[in-house]
Amino acid sequence: MPHGATVLLQKPMGETMEQATAIRDICRRRHLTAAVNFQLRYAPNILAARSLIEQRVIGEIYDLEVHVNVYTPWHLWTFLDGIPRVEILYHSVHYLDLIRSFLGDPGSVWAHTAKQSKRPHIASTRTSIILRYGDSVRATIGVNHDHEFGLRHQQSYIKWEGSGGAIRTTLGLLMDYPMGVPDEFEYCVREEGTPATWVNVPLKGTWFPDGFSGSMAALMCYASGASTTLPHSVEDAWRTMAVVEAAYQSSASEGTKVSYD
Repeated sequence: MPHGATVLLQKPMGETMEQATAIRDICRRRHLTAAVNFQLRYAPNILAARSLIEQRVIGEIYDLEVHVNVYTPWHLWTFLDGIPRVEILYHSVHYLDLIRSFLGDPGSVWAHTAKQSKRPHIASTRTSIILRYGDSVRATIGVNHDHEFGLRHQQSYIKWEGSGGAIRTTLGLLMDYPMGVPDEFEYCVREEGTPATWVNVPLKGTWFPDGFSGSMAALMCYASGASTTLPHSVEDAWRTMAVVEAAYQSSASEGTKVSYD
Protein backbone atom coordinates (compact mmCIF):
# COMPACT_ATOMS: atom_id res chain seq x y z
CA MET A 1 0.00 0.00 0.00
CA PRO A 2 1.55 3.37 -1.00
CA HIS A 3 2.43 6.01 1.55
CA GLY A 4 -0.37 8.49 2.09
CA ALA A 5 -3.13 6.18 0.81
CA THR A 6 -6.70 6.30 2.14
CA VAL A 7 -7.99 3.01 3.50
CA LEU A 8 -11.03 1.67 5.35
CA LEU A 9 -10.16 -1.40 7.43
CA GLN A 10 -12.74 -4.00 8.39
CA LYS A 11 -13.36 -4.49 12.09
CA PRO A 12 -12.09 -5.80 14.39
CA MET A 13 -8.73 -4.06 14.38
CA GLY A 14 -6.87 -7.33 14.87
CA GLU A 15 -7.63 -10.16 17.27
CA THR A 16 -5.48 -8.89 20.15
CA MET A 17 -4.23 -5.60 21.52
CA GLU A 18 -0.80 -6.41 20.17
CA GLN A 19 -2.20 -6.72 16.64
CA ALA A 20 -4.22 -3.52 17.02
CA THR A 21 -1.10 -1.65 18.08
CA ALA A 22 0.88 -3.08 15.15
CA ILE A 23 -1.85 -1.94 12.72
CA ARG A 24 -1.93 1.53 14.24
CA ASP A 25 1.85 1.85 14.06
CA ILE A 26 1.94 0.75 10.40
CA CYS A 27 -0.67 3.40 9.57
CA ARG A 28 1.42 6.02 11.35
CA ARG A 29 4.65 5.04 9.61
CA ARG A 30 3.08 4.99 6.16
CA HIS A 31 1.07 8.16 6.79
CA LEU A 32 -2.17 6.44 5.88
CA THR A 33 -5.53 8.16 6.17
CA ALA A 34 -7.08 5.11 7.80
CA ALA A 35 -10.38 4.32 9.49
CA VAL A 36 -11.94 1.15 10.87
CA ASN A 37 -15.39 0.10 9.73
CA PHE A 38 -17.25 0.51 13.03
CA GLN A 39 -20.31 1.18 10.93
CA LEU A 40 -22.93 1.05 13.71
CA ARG A 41 -21.97 4.67 14.44
CA TYR A 42 -23.42 5.56 11.04
CA ALA A 43 -26.65 3.56 11.11
CA PRO A 44 -29.64 5.88 10.48
CA ASN A 45 -31.18 5.32 13.91
CA ILE A 46 -27.87 6.01 15.66
CA LEU A 47 -27.36 9.21 13.65
CA ALA A 48 -30.88 10.28 14.65
CA ALA A 49 -30.15 9.60 18.32
CA ARG A 50 -26.86 11.48 18.14
CA SER A 51 -28.60 14.48 16.57
CA LEU A 52 -31.16 14.67 19.40
CA ILE A 53 -28.48 14.23 22.05
CA GLU A 54 -26.20 16.87 20.54
CA GLN A 55 -29.17 19.26 20.54
CA ARG A 56 -29.61 18.34 24.23
CA VAL A 57 -33.21 17.33 23.59
CA ILE A 58 -33.01 14.70 26.34
CA GLY A 59 -30.52 16.59 28.52
CA GLU A 60 -27.45 15.07 30.14
CA ILE A 61 -27.04 11.33 29.52
CA TYR A 62 -26.91 9.27 32.71
CA ASP A 63 -27.85 5.80 31.43
CA LEU A 64 -26.92 3.96 28.22
CA GLU A 65 -28.03 0.37 27.77
CA VAL A 66 -27.52 -2.13 24.96
CA HIS A 67 -29.71 -5.22 25.24
CA VAL A 68 -29.65 -8.07 22.71
CA ASN A 69 -31.54 -11.35 23.21
CA VAL A 70 -31.66 -13.13 19.84
CA TYR A 71 -30.74 -16.32 18.03
CA THR A 72 -27.67 -15.99 15.83
CA PRO A 73 -26.91 -18.81 13.35
CA TRP A 74 -23.19 -19.09 14.03
CA HIS A 75 -22.75 -21.80 11.41
CA LEU A 76 -22.89 -19.07 8.74
CA TRP A 77 -19.39 -17.90 9.81
CA THR A 78 -17.22 -21.01 9.75
CA PHE A 79 -14.04 -18.97 10.30
CA LEU A 80 -15.14 -18.49 13.92
CA ASP A 81 -14.85 -22.21 14.68
CA GLY A 82 -12.10 -22.87 17.18
CA ILE A 83 -10.72 -19.34 17.55
CA PRO A 84 -10.20 -18.11 21.14
CA ARG A 85 -12.25 -14.89 20.98
CA VAL A 86 -15.68 -14.49 19.39
CA GLU A 87 -18.57 -12.58 20.95
CA ILE A 88 -16.92 -9.44 22.27
CA LEU A 89 -14.34 -9.22 19.49
CA TYR A 90 -16.70 -9.77 16.57
CA HIS A 91 -20.03 -8.47 17.85
CA SER A 92 -20.10 -6.52 21.11
CA VAL A 93 -17.09 -4.55 19.86
CA HIS A 94 -19.72 -2.51 17.97
CA TYR A 95 -21.46 -1.61 21.22
CA LEU A 96 -18.23 -0.81 23.04
CA ASP A 97 -17.26 1.49 20.19
CA LEU A 98 -20.73 3.06 20.14
CA ILE A 99 -20.77 3.74 23.88
CA ARG A 100 -17.32 5.30 23.63
CA SER A 101 -18.60 7.54 20.85
CA PHE A 102 -21.29 8.92 23.18
CA LEU A 103 -19.66 8.84 26.61
CA GLY A 104 -15.92 8.83 25.92
CA ASP A 105 -13.36 6.39 27.30
CA PRO A 106 -14.47 4.39 30.34
CA GLY A 107 -12.28 4.34 33.41
CA SER A 108 -12.71 0.60 33.96
CA VAL A 109 -14.60 -2.44 32.71
CA TRP A 110 -16.31 -5.45 34.31
CA ALA A 111 -17.16 -8.29 31.94
CA HIS A 112 -18.10 -11.94 31.62
CA THR A 113 -18.35 -13.72 28.29
CA ALA A 114 -19.68 -17.30 28.25
CA LYS A 115 -19.72 -20.37 26.03
CA GLN A 116 -22.80 -22.37 25.05
CA SER A 117 -22.51 -26.11 25.70
CA LYS A 118 -24.48 -26.85 22.53
CA ARG A 119 -21.78 -25.08 20.49
CA PRO A 120 -18.45 -26.14 22.04
CA HIS A 121 -16.55 -25.10 18.89
CA ILE A 122 -17.56 -21.43 19.40
CA ALA A 123 -15.55 -19.61 22.09
CA SER A 124 -18.36 -17.45 23.50
CA THR A 125 -21.88 -16.42 22.53
CA ARG A 126 -23.19 -14.50 25.55
CA THR A 127 -21.70 -11.46 27.25
CA SER A 128 -22.39 -9.03 30.09
CA ILE A 129 -20.33 -5.84 30.31
CA ILE A 130 -20.43 -2.86 32.67
CA LEU A 131 -18.44 0.25 31.75
CA ARG A 132 -17.51 2.62 34.58
CA TYR A 133 -18.06 6.34 34.01
CA GLY A 134 -18.02 7.65 37.54
CA ASP A 135 -20.77 7.49 40.14
CA SER A 136 -23.70 8.95 38.19
CA VAL A 137 -23.57 7.23 34.78
CA ARG A 138 -24.52 3.62 34.07
CA ALA A 139 -23.42 1.99 30.80
CA THR A 140 -24.20 -1.68 30.23
CA ILE A 141 -24.15 -4.27 27.47
CA GLY A 142 -26.11 -7.51 27.76
CA VAL A 143 -25.94 -9.91 24.82
CA ASN A 144 -27.39 -13.41 24.41
CA HIS A 145 -27.09 -14.96 20.95
CA ASP A 146 -28.63 -18.28 22.06
CA HIS A 147 -32.32 -17.44 22.45
CA GLU A 148 -33.55 -20.13 20.07
CA PHE A 149 -37.18 -20.04 21.19
CA GLY A 150 -38.81 -18.08 18.40
CA LEU A 151 -39.26 -14.39 17.72
CA ARG A 152 -41.80 -13.61 20.45
CA HIS A 153 -39.31 -12.74 23.18
CA GLN A 154 -36.37 -11.73 21.05
CA GLN A 155 -35.17 -8.20 21.79
CA SER A 156 -32.51 -5.97 20.34
CA TYR A 157 -32.41 -2.35 21.41
CA ILE A 158 -30.28 0.59 22.52
CA LYS A 159 -31.66 2.99 25.12
CA TRP A 160 -30.37 6.36 26.25
CA GLU A 161 -31.84 8.06 29.32
CA GLY A 162 -31.07 11.66 30.18
CA SER A 163 -32.02 14.38 32.61
CA GLY A 164 -34.73 15.60 30.24
CA GLY A 165 -35.90 12.55 28.36
CA ALA A 166 -35.04 9.24 26.74
CA ILE A 167 -34.43 7.57 23.37
CA ARG A 168 -35.01 3.94 22.46
CA THR A 169 -34.23 2.33 19.12
CA THR A 170 -34.33 -1.27 17.96
CA LEU A 171 -31.67 -2.97 15.89
CA GLY A 172 -34.16 -4.94 13.85
CA LEU A 173 -31.60 -6.71 11.70
CA LEU A 174 -30.46 -8.89 14.61
CA MET A 175 -33.94 -10.30 15.27
CA ASP A 176 -35.16 -13.24 13.19
CA TYR A 177 -31.69 -13.17 11.60
CA PRO A 178 -30.93 -13.06 8.68
CA MET A 179 -34.42 -11.88 7.68
CA GLY A 180 -34.59 -9.14 10.30
CA VAL A 181 -37.51 -6.95 11.36
CA PRO A 182 -37.98 -3.19 10.81
CA ASP A 183 -36.04 -0.81 13.02
CA GLU A 184 -38.01 1.41 15.37
CA PHE A 185 -37.01 4.79 16.79
CA GLU A 186 -38.81 6.72 19.50
CA TYR A 187 -38.01 9.39 22.03
CA CYS A 188 -39.61 11.00 25.04
CA VAL A 189 -39.12 14.54 26.37
CA ARG A 190 -40.19 14.81 29.99
CA GLU A 191 -41.29 18.15 31.42
CA GLU A 192 -42.14 18.66 35.07
CA GLY A 193 -45.83 18.16 35.78
CA THR A 194 -46.63 16.55 32.42
CA PRO A 195 -47.08 12.85 31.60
CA ALA A 196 -44.35 11.07 29.68
CA THR A 197 -45.23 10.84 26.00
CA TRP A 198 -43.22 8.84 23.48
CA VAL A 199 -42.92 10.01 19.88
CA ASN A 200 -42.29 7.46 17.15
CA VAL A 201 -40.09 8.73 14.31
CA PRO A 202 -40.04 6.84 10.99
CA LEU A 203 -36.54 6.52 9.58
CA LYS A 204 -35.24 5.53 6.17
CA GLY A 205 -32.56 2.87 5.96
CA THR A 206 -31.05 0.50 8.50
CA TRP A 207 -27.73 -0.61 9.98
CA PHE A 208 -27.01 -2.83 6.94
CA PRO A 209 -26.23 -1.45 4.38
CA ASP A 210 -26.59 2.23 5.31
CA GLY A 211 -24.11 2.12 8.18
CA PHE A 212 -21.46 0.80 5.79
CA SER A 213 -22.20 3.62 3.34
CA GLY A 214 -21.94 6.18 6.13
CA SER A 215 -18.63 4.82 7.34
CA MET A 216 -17.09 5.03 3.87
CA ALA A 217 -18.66 8.43 3.16
CA ALA A 218 -17.22 9.88 6.39
CA LEU A 219 -13.75 8.65 5.40
CA MET A 220 -14.06 10.08 1.88
CA CYS A 221 -15.23 13.44 3.22
CA TYR A 222 -12.27 13.59 5.56
CA ALA A 223 -9.78 12.56 2.87
CA SER A 224 -11.15 15.19 0.48
CA GLY A 225 -11.06 17.96 3.06
CA ALA A 226 -14.84 18.34 3.17
CA SER A 227 -14.75 17.30 6.85
CA THR A 228 -12.17 18.05 9.51
CA THR A 229 -12.97 15.05 11.72
CA LEU A 230 -12.67 11.29 11.28
CA PRO A 231 -14.57 9.77 14.22
CA HIS A 232 -13.74 6.15 13.34
CA SER A 233 -10.05 6.74 12.68
CA VAL A 234 -7.50 4.03 13.39
CA GLU A 235 -6.31 6.08 16.36
CA ASP A 236 -9.81 6.10 17.87
CA ALA A 237 -10.46 2.46 16.95
CA TRP A 238 -7.30 1.49 18.82
CA ARG A 239 -8.90 2.88 21.98
CA THR A 240 -12.00 0.74 21.37
CA MET A 241 -9.70 -2.27 21.08
CA ALA A 242 -8.17 -1.31 24.43
CA VAL A 243 -11.64 -1.61 25.98
CA VAL A 244 -12.13 -4.99 24.23
CA GLU A 245 -8.86 -6.22 25.72
CA ALA A 246 -9.85 -4.99 29.17
CA ALA A 247 -13.19 -6.81 28.88
CA TYR A 248 -11.48 -10.11 28.10
CA GLN A 249 -9.03 -9.63 30.95
CA SER A 250 -11.93 -8.90 33.28
CA SER A 251 -13.76 -12.04 32.18
CA ALA A 252 -10.64 -14.13 32.70
CA SER A 253 -10.16 -12.76 36.20
CA GLU A 254 -13.47 -14.33 37.31
CA GLY A 255 -14.51 -11.27 39.32
CA THR A 256 -14.28 -10.50 43.01
CA LYS A 257 -14.45 -13.63 45.14
CA VAL A 258 -17.28 -13.79 47.62
CA SER A 259 -16.28 -14.41 51.23
CA TYR A 260 -18.67 -16.58 53.26
CA ASP A 261 -16.54 -16.65 56.39
